[in-house]
Amino acid sequence: MATICGILFRRCTLVIKHAHRNVHRMPPLPQTQTSVRTLHGDLDKLQPHVRTWVEQQARICQPDNIHICDGTLEENSIILSMLETQGIIKKLPKYENCWLARTDPKDVARVESKTVICTENERDTIPQPAEGVKGQLGHWISPKNMEAAFEERFPGCMRGRTMYVIPYSMGPVGSPLAKYGIQVTDSAYVVASMRIMTRMGANVLDAIGEDEFVKCLHSVGAPVTDTENSSKQWPCNPKKTLIAHIPDKREIISFGSGYGGNSLLGKKCFALRIASRIGRDEGWLAEHMLILGITNPQGEKKYIAAAFPSACGKTNLAMMQPTLPGYKVECIGDDIAWMRFDDEGRLRAINPENGFFGVAPGTSMHTNPNAMRTVTSNTVFTNVGETSDGGVWWEGMEPVEEGVDVTTWLGEKWDPENKRKPAAHPNSRFCAPAGQCPIMDPAWESREGVPIDAIVFGGRRPKGVPLVYEAFDWTHGVFIGAAMRSEATAAAEHKGKVIMHDPFAMRPFFGYNFGHYLTHWLSMQNRPNTSLPKIFHVNWFRKAEEGGFLWPGFGENSRVLDWICRRVDNEDCAKDSPIGRIPTDGALNLEGLKEEVNMEELFSVPRDFWTQEVKEIGKYFKEQVGDDLPNEVANELQELDQRIQKL
Repeated sequence: MATICGILFRRCTLVIKHAHRNVHRMPPLPQTQTSVRTLHGDLDKLQPHVRTWVEQQARICQPDNIHICDGTLEENSIILSMLETQGIIKKLPKYENCWLARTDPKDVARVESKTVICTENERDTIPQPAEGVKGQLGHWISPKNMEAAFEERFPGCMRGRTMYVIPYSMGPVGSPLAKYGIQVTDSAYVVASMRIMTRMGANVLDAIGEDEFVKCLHSVGAPVTDTENSSKQWPCNPKKTLIAHIPDKREIISFGSGYGGNSLLGKKCFALRIASRIGRDEGWLAEHMLILGITNPQGEKKYIAAAFPSACGKTNLAMMQPTLPGYKVECIGDDIAWMRFDDEGRLRAINPENGFFGVAPGTSMHTNPNAMRTVTSNTVFTNVGETSDGGVWWEGMEPVEEGVDVTTWLGEKWDPENKRKPAAHPNSRFCAPAGQCPIMDPAWESREGVPIDAIVFGGRRPKGVPLVYEAFDWTHGVFIGAAMRSEATAAAEHKGKVIMHDPFAMRPFFGYNFGHYLTHWLSMQNRPNTSLPKIFHVNWFRKAEEGGFLWPGFGENSRVLDWICRRVDNEDCAKDSPIGRIPTDGALNLEGLKEEVNMEELFSVPRDFWTQEVKEIGKYFKEQVGDDLPNEVANELQELDQRIQKL
């Protein structure tokens, strides 16, 4: 029997591969034809409202075939094999089931300038900026312009391609905190990546049942009937890229990009922009935060949620290897947290994702050994360097062995002396299953979520901002999140290292008006019988006057987490400063720290710096948030100014 099943599986695999490989030779369907050949799955078995929506997208996009994904290992093997045959990915023999993709050089990051939210009223999406000032808190598009943009892009956009139907869950299937979506896409690379990043498969269709779901439409925007597109190694359409969200309808529409943040619609599009709006409507929070559990030598465990802009150390912190003896850090997630108060008033969080989509450069056995151990199997690497021994390499990784050559992400021979042409793109990524991380928390897939004891904000601030400080109360903590500033990162299309306002590390991800978002956060303290987490701010990146980081960072950051946990327990180890509570002298455990640290400079609050900081924050609030800024936040800024002037 096993032999017969094996033969049948191999035959089915060959049939599906053959159909996919010959898709380019199939004639396009007439625009009036509504039926499309189904290569895999059965449209008749879909719930009527799901089938109706899928068929609507097929009529518009006109794919040659439909493939309903089931998320199985067998299906994944077929998809990866097909992508390899098409030259879109390359197998990396040095590792187990690992693959390398190289994108078009014009399709390498989130495109914030082309990411929009569609609502009837602009004020629902973004605050009204001051006259003559360009808004920085999102981009609005009217329903009329959205309809025109859609009509210009989507009709016939999948001709010559297969439309994949991806049912997926954000969060453990069946969890009261989970939400479900279905994405249709013409990118098999997206299918392979979504299988890693989400819980994808037929069981999600069962979980959806007759309920509503978030509808996600994605196309690379390159029908193969166009001569220009038939030979593209990485199909995309940068000139017409558009990533649109329609929160009132719970819809996401993405066109022209195959890059992760633009095409893996369960990620930032659903998990933050749409989910933050759902959270506002339902009374919970969707945040750009890691979640970790830390256990002290006495066996006491606490969970921390922390917000950092992309490429500012979120993954490193989430997978920390503590240097403090007897401490253990375990990972729930490295990027996104959905948080909701339970019936007992505790704030509980889940990681809605199923994988890590981490920035590769800077990741090494020194900075993040657990991430390096995670990516040695079942991982898709994108835009990293390739070694001649069948592996990968990027800047910040351990030096390549002697005699091993490196090919850059652009397919050129790497010259280590040429700093203008790095081996890996600064925003190159690894996409790896979370379950492979050696320090995943036992409760990382808990249906109820984990209880959050502390919330931490942070960013890259080379000057003026202390290593750690605690908010005076919840309202002050919301102000600290609103006032966050950090050096820009490679995760978006910004150039250079400029200090940017990035409130809550959510600036590119708000699903609705930032002023209303602040009001939602402030409202959490008005809920009856709730136990609010303490709020903190950290800065691993402060530099000395003569240059060089003042704090060693990485595993040594466990010393900061230790102080945070002690403050959660109300230990008397903090003193007031104008910006918040900082550790008392000797309160930070420096035992065994190999490097000498100038604690006075690390925790100093320079009057001139903070006077200017208050002005910058005030200007930002006035120009970008205006009348939508809650009075409570405006008052916090005024009180900060008064405290600074007393220095």
